[in-house]
Amino acid sequence: MAELTGTISYREAVAEGIAREMRRDPTVVCLGEDIGAAGGVFKTTQGLLEEFGAERVWDTPISEQAIVGAALGAAMTGIRPVAEIMFSDFLACCWDYLANEIPKVRYMSGGQVKVPLVIRTANGGGLGFGAQHSQAVENWALTIPGLKIAAPSTPADVIGLMAAAIRSDDPVIVFEHKGLFASRGPRPPEGHVVELGRAAVVREGRDVTVLALAATVPTALAAAERLAADHGVSAEVIDLRCLIPLDMTTVLESVARTSRLVTVEENPHQGGWGGTVVSLVVEEGFELLDAPVRRVASANVPLPFADVLENEVIPTVDRVVAAVRSVVDY
Repeated sequence: MAELTGTISYREAVAEGIAREMRRDPTVVCLGEDIGAAGGVFKTTQGLLEEFGAERVWDTPISEQAIVGAALGAAMTGIRPVAEIMFSDFLACCWDYLANEIPKVRYMSGGQVKVPLVIRTANGGGLGFGAQHSQAVENWALTIPGLKIAAPSTPADVIGLMAAAIRSDDPVIVFEHKGLFASRGPRPPEGHVVELGRAAVVREGRDVTVLALAATVPTALAAAERLAADHGVSAEVIDLRCLIPLDMTTVLESVARTSRLVTVEENPHQGGWGGTVVSLVVEEGFELLDAPVRRVASANVPLPFADVLENEVIPTVDRVVAAVRSVVDY
C-alpha cells in the first residue's frame, strides 16, 4: 500500500481505493492478469496480494472472456468482484459479456439477480503505446444501457469513485487514465466516497463552460489558466467524473451562468460523449446559449505511435484555447 503521507499518486490511489473496500467488506475480491504477485502491469494493485491473500486476489489466465465471465458468475452469487482488463482496448475481447449479459441480468430477472461488478481498466493515450493500446473508449460503454461509467481525474476521486462503484448493486466500468498514473494529489480521509453521477466544478468562471473528463481535465485547466492570463477570458471548468449517471443539472446550471459551452474529450469526435452532452444541452437549455457549442475531441483515426503524431490527434491546450476563443468572440 501507499505510504501514509499527505499526498498520494493516482496509481497508488487505485490500490488504496480497492484495499479500503476489501477491508470494509469481506465479499470484495479482485481478479485479473498479473494483479497478484506482479502488482499489476501499471503497479495499480501493489500490496493487495500481500494484505488479502490468494483467496481474495486472483491471478487469471490471459483471457478477457474468462476474467469477465468469472466475475459475472461471482457477482450473481453475492460476491463483489473487481475485475481488471489490462488495457481498455481489450474490452472488445469480452464485448458479448459487456453488451448482452452483464447489463441485462438484473432487468431480465425482474430484479431477482443483481450484478454488483466493477470492471476497471487502463484507458487513453498520450504515452505512445500505439493504435491497439491507446484508445479512450468510454464512448463504447456509453452505448449500452445498464452500465455505469466512471472516469476519475484525481487520486481523491479514484478512491471516492472506486468506493461508490464497488458498493453499487449495478455494474460499473471504471476507466483509469494511463496518462494520469504518475500525477499526485491530496490523500482523502478514510470513508471518502464520491457519489456516482455527481460532477465537480473544479474552476469557477463567468464567460464559458468547459466540460472535461479524466485526462482532459488537467488539459482544460491549463487552457483556462492561459485564457485568463493572455486573453482575459474567465473559463469555468467542470469535471464530469461520470458519464452514467450523467450530471446534467450541474452542466445546465453552469451554462446558465456563462451562456457558452465547449466540451473536451479524448473519445473520437465521431460518436464521442460530447455529442450526447451537447444534444442534451440543446434540448433542455437552448435558450441559455449565446454562441454555438464547440467540441474538442480526438480525430477519427487510429492512434499513432509517434509522439508528434499522437499529439496531433488527441486534445491539446492549444486546441481548447482556440475553441474557447471562437465561442467567446462569436
